[in-house]
Amino acid sequence: MLLTITTNATESATGHVAASDLGYLLHKHPDRVQAFDLPVGTAHVFYPEVSENRCTAALLLEVDPIGLVRGKRFGGDAFALAQYVNDRPYAASSMLAVALGKVWGTALKGRCAARPDLEGVPLPLRIAVPAVPCSGGPDLVRRLFTPLGWNVTARTVALDPQVPAWGDSRYVDLVLDGTMPLADALSHLYVLLPVLDGAKHYWVSTDEVDKLVRNSGAWLASHPERDLVTRRYLRHQRSFVADATARLEALDDTASDASELDAAATADGSEPEPPTSLVRLRAAAVLSALRDVGAHRVVDLGCGEGALLRELLADPTFTEVVGVDVAAGALERAERRLALERMPDSVRGRLTLRQSSATYRDRAMEGYDAVVLMEVVEHLDLDRLPALERSVFGHARPASVVVTTPNAEYNVRYESLTAGTMRHPDHRFEWTRSEFAAWASGVAERYGYAVELRPVGDEDPLLGPPTQLGLFRRAASSLRPPDDSPSVDGGAA
Repeated sequence: MLLTITTNATESATGHVAASDLGYLLHKHPDRVQAFDLPVGTAHVFYPEVSENRCTAALLLEVDPIGLVRGKRFGGDAFALAQYVNDRPYAASSMLAVALGKVWGTALKGRCAARPDLEGVPLPLRIAVPAVPCSGGPDLVRRLFTPLGWNVTARTVALDPQVPAWGDSRYVDLVLDGTMPLADALSHLYVLLPVLDGAKHYWVSTDEVDKLVRNSGAWLASHPERDLVTRRYLRHQRSFVADATARLEALDDTASDASELDAAATADGSEPEPPTSLVRLRAAAVLSALRDVGAHRVVDLGCGEGALLRELLADPTFTEVVGVDVAAGALERAERRLALERMPDSVRGRLTLRQSSATYRDRAMEGYDAVVLMEVVEHLDLDRLPALERSVFGHARPASVVVTTPNAEYNVRYESLTAGTMRHPDHRFEWTRSEFAAWASGVAERYGYAVELRPVGDEDPLLGPPTQLGLFRRAASSLRPPDDSPSVDGGAA
């Protein structure tokens, strides 16, 4: 099994980054060939090329097929000789992911004690894995890696190039190109290589839930194929999938009743599909509110990486969609995840991405039918909320505003959250139902709106819904408050 990582010299916010600095990040010296004994064989790390401008690191795993049989580390195939006739020594699978975690474990965690200035620095990366078993073909590869910011080249490998009539194999020659921190790239490989293969060489236990959440929590929670990834990674173990789903959704400010997975069983005894996640229920609730007020021109303020933008663009009712975020990096990731370069012109023409702030007046956001603040307000310090109120309700003054925010009372439903812990480390506060209602009614009164509160997700009889939504409609006779806040000129992204 072979995996190579190539990077070029680049400039970062902290200065020049030489390509050979890859050795610091991987904690393996480019001048040495190193070998590491693993339960499945021997992993070798070496550098085929090293220079100031270009550097390649290779991970080669030599699998011991006899050791696999003796240790009973391979299983899952139905025929009797599967232990002896298989692709494990040659095709990238969970064994390569385990080797990656053992050999480059510190890099996977994003740590670099020798060069802390390199931690988190986006690098131009090319990752090549010549033989990846893929139950789903090149299309599945693209569905898994493209939303993470990769340009994917996945070429199906023929069973025998000399005998075309035999057709294609289940293997792909995979090349990933993208710019991101090395730790992110390793995280994607560590989780998704076993998912592509669809089979693990070791028994899945509760430890695997911890590994999945720990190594993918930053990106899997909002991944469009999250359910598929979770099921395959955990080998369709229903209770483990339920636990992982609940924990990932908590990281993404979402919630679902994961116990439904344990309690449910289909008529034929097969595994039921996971319940609809709250992140999707929340987007559906926002879309429903926008349709109720007849909005056509919509601003998604604090759009992040574009989860709601995708839904808005899928509905031609919304003739103009503007995604606004204060972070340029989030807008760049939104552009990649939405695959703007492959969008039809008729859809692409409806979308504008802008860098701007929710707490400053931006004249470019005035005059729209609706502004959406989906899981945004709780990321602001409480003393900054009046500035947001002025910029959105006082100056932009759309006909409608949709606000969603977590219901703090519901947090006790999350087993992974200790008492007093908020759902996301960046949350500055989380409101109870009464606190949100008091804020919403105060804003509506001050700025000439009427507000309707709606639940999002299954309501607990005592705790209420996991998410609360406020739909503000501007009164036709209301006057614009005086202009008393600074303005900014946003730019198109």
